[in-house]
Order: sequence, then C-alpha cells, then structure tokens
Amino acid sequence: MRRETFNMLCEWLSPRLSYEDTNFRQAISVQKHVAVGLWWLATGAGYRTLAHLFGISDASVCLKVREFSHAVRHEMIREYVMLPEGEELQTILLGFMIHWGFPQCAGAIDGSHIPVIDPPESHTNYFNHKGWHSVILQAIVDHNFCVHNSRVLRNSWKLIFLTYHPSLLFFSSVTAVISRHSSAHHAVGGSAYPLWSWLMKGYPETGNLTEDQHCFNKTLSGARMTVECAIGRLKGRWRCLSKRLDVDISLVATIISACCTLHNICEKHNEAYCEDLNAAGSPNVPPEAAGPLCVADTQPLKIRETLTLRKHVQHS
Repeated sequence: MRRETFNMLCEWLSPRLSYEDTNFRQAISVQKHVAVGLWWLATGAGYRTLAHLFGISDASVCLKVREFSHAVRHEMIREYVMLPEGEELQTILLGFMIHWGFPQCAGAIDGSHIPVIDPPESHTNYFNHKGWHSVILQAIVDHNFCVHNSRVLRNSWKLIFLTYHPSLLFFSSVTAVISRHSSAHHAVGGSAYPLWSWLMKGYPETGNLTEDQHCFNKTLSGARMTVECAIGRLKGRWRCLSKRLDVDISLVATIISACCTLHNICEKHNEAYCEDLNAAGSPNVPPEAAGPLCVADTQPLKIRETLTLRKHVQHS
C-alpha cells in the first residue's frame, strides 16, 4: 500500500481512532493504530509477533485490531462496498459486454469458505462438509474485481438469498430488449446456484448440448472468472482470510467486511498486487454444498435461451 493511500485511511478513520494521552501512558497514534490493523489483516500474524514489531503489548494489539476492523466497517464500507447504480452500473454492464460478450451482466457471484475456530455455541452451524469450521463469504463483484455486495453466512445454505430480492440486485426492473425479448440486469454464477431471472448460470453438462449452448457456457464462464480472481486477490492481499481466524465468532463478520472494504480501496486506488503472494487459502464453495432453495420458474429459462441465441454471444 502506497503512503498516499495509507494517509487517506488515517485521515478518514482519525475521528474514530484518536485517543488522548493520560497521566499514565501516551496514546497510540492513529498512524500506528492503522498500521497494526493493516499488518494483522495482511499477514494474520500472531499478536505477540505484532507486539514485538510495534512495541506495544499483546492485549493492545488485540484491541487495536478489533477497533480498526470496526472503524473500517462502520466508516468506509458504505462508500466502497455498495450495489452499483446509474452511470456506475452502465459502466459495469459495458465492461462485461466488452470483455466477455455477455449482455446485461451486472456482476459475478460466488462463495468461499473462511476458516474459523470452533464456536462455543451452535458449532454445528459452522461445520462444513470438509470436516472443519468455517463461515461462507458470498460476494458479488464487477468486471474490475471490486466487491459490490457481500454476506457472511454460516454453513446453512438455506440462509442464502433470503435477504435478497431481485429489485435490490442491480435494479432488475430496468430491462433491455435482446433479440426481441426483454431481459433485466442479472448476475452470473456457477452450477451451484439456482437459475433465476436475475441470476444466470450455464447449461448442465449432459453430454448432448448444442454448439450454441456450449458457446453460452464458455462465455458465461469467462464472465464468472472475475469473481474467482477477485476472491483470490482478496485473500492474497488480506491473508488472515486464508488462515483460521482465531477470534471470537462475533468479530468474524466485521473482519471479513473490513477486508472486503480495504480490497476495494486498493483496487480503486490502483495499488500493486503481486500474484506470487496469493495464498492458496480455503477452497471456494463446492456445488454439492451450495444448493439454495428456489421455486421453479420458466422465465429464467426463456432469458437464458434468449442470451444463448443472440448473435453477439460467440465462441472465442
């Protein structure tokens, strides 16, 4: 992170992270406070390691990480993590169209496991099919790898999408005419997701797909790669997410939200990203673990068929 971006963070968070000196000790500066928080999120290093590095106590490191994460989430997330609208939405639609030839695509959606410690209560809700405890980060990203919506969920996939409504995602009431059919804005997802009018996925690989259907799947797969790359970059920058989060479960959502916010800040400020620093991390949510319930509807099938047959979706 460049000094300019670091200073911007300090200035933005200063009202929330500033403390006065007391008769007993000098207050930790905002700059050190922010540095401690960034260092821990970026490395996942132990509190004792950071205590020696910054010359403060283990308890102070724990407190400063918590305060920094809360500050980023509450002060910055609404500015940097939000659903697109207006001109920004049109830019995203154009971006997916130019790069992958996929029309009306306003984002790509995927989920990823974030390891956590065994919670003292309701621990079975966090136990995944791999045999370890985790929460699920579900994110929607744009063509530039920025997160526009995120949810932190337990491993019960029945909870997914219950907070969503099509009118809240990409303003799906706004439509475009494609091959004489009306199509709303939509996201693209993997085979694990349901097919909805606002969420497109590929045709099941049955072995007898048409050439047009194969081309559609390839085009959608290209558009969907943005979310896989974005999650990789997120975990590569904030490597605490690739390790087990040894914090109280009540703090997990705050830490993940802070990392998503800081990820977008880095992307929008063109911060350098080194591919070789990308940690392998925990796997994305597999299809068998990600089957949200949905109601049968023929409208999504018609929309997918329209997108399949449009002449602009071509095999590249």
